[in-house]
Amino acid sequence: MSEQALNVLTLQEAPEERQYSFTPKTFDEYLGQNTVKEKLHVYTTAAKMRNEPLDHLLLFGPPGLGKTTLAIIMAQVMEVNIKLCSGPMMERTGDLVAILSSLDPCDILFIDEIHRMPTNVEEMLYSAMEHFRVDVIIGQGAGAKSVSLPIHPFTLVGATTKSGMISAPLRSRFGISERLDFYDPESLRDIVLQNAQFLKIELSPESALLIGKCSRGTPRIAKRILRRVRDFAQVHNQNVATDPLVKQALLFLGLDEEGLSSVDNLLLKHIIEHFHGGPVGLETLASMVGEDADTIETVYEPYLMRLGYLERTPRGRQIPHKKLPYLSQKFLGQRTLLD
Repeated sequence: MSEQALNVLTLQEAPEERQYSFTPKTFDEYLGQNTVKEKLHVYTTAAKMRNEPLDHLLLFGPPGLGKTTLAIIMAQVMEVNIKLCSGPMMERTGDLVAILSSLDPCDILFIDEIHRMPTNVEEMLYSAMEHFRVDVIIGQGAGAKSVSLPIHPFTLVGATTKSGMISAPLRSRFGISERLDFYDPESLRDIVLQNAQFLKIELSPESALLIGKCSRGTPRIAKRILRRVRDFAQVHNQNVATDPLVKQALLFLGLDEEGLSSVDNLLLKHIIEHFHGGPVGLETLASMVGEDADTIETVYEPYLMRLGYLERTPRGRQIPHKKLPYLSQKFLGQRTLLD
């Protein structure tokens, strides 16, 4: 990679992730997402063999699953530069032209949150992606003229957490589209053990699995929990995370054995205790737990729904009948509120 590209990576990486988390450099080191990983390995290897840029790629899925890491690995495999930027940061067409003009042949341009890119900037991408040219307006008023500037063939890797918000014209220009899904606890266990070795902390596979179960299917959360467990172990047990100590650390962090936070449990408890399992309006719940309604809807609800503990209905949020006995026992010490 060129010095310029390395400078871009250095400036755009989050300091905490760079210093305190293991970052995979190859597809073998990247754990989980096996189907997507195998496809991208084939695509990047074939493009490198032909000495051609890879087809434009759209990666979508929930945050924290490794979309940026995959793009960096792809650049490593193809031995090209990569530039990282964010859709909301490119406010003017000139910003995009400057970036595209600086790309070398076969380089990768990674745009995070691409669905938040301004419309005028997005429209300039169309000719760049298809014909490797950008149209620039020079001058103003009656004397203005359009100049078409050639750029080197490149690969655009777009990442988004909301693929439905990407316009149809932009989506149609991606030759490859792959979805990253939540990780299973076993894959997260392996990621935790990988990072524990990097952080030089002793951790058993059983404790790593427990951390994985508390990570909401997201490696970024697993790494964050591990760093906090390391803090707890360093203070209480000289950096050795025994199984009992890991359980104490998770309780200290406010996480139960299912990965539910205090807010998750509070939401479920209020629905059971005050509304007999629901339904109840989102605004009412938000007022009771002291959280913003949008935060509940985007941060807490998805995981509760994946566990089957919450469902949305036209009348509001409610707990499914088949889960009500278990949750009533958990929070109120009784079998069911329907008896």
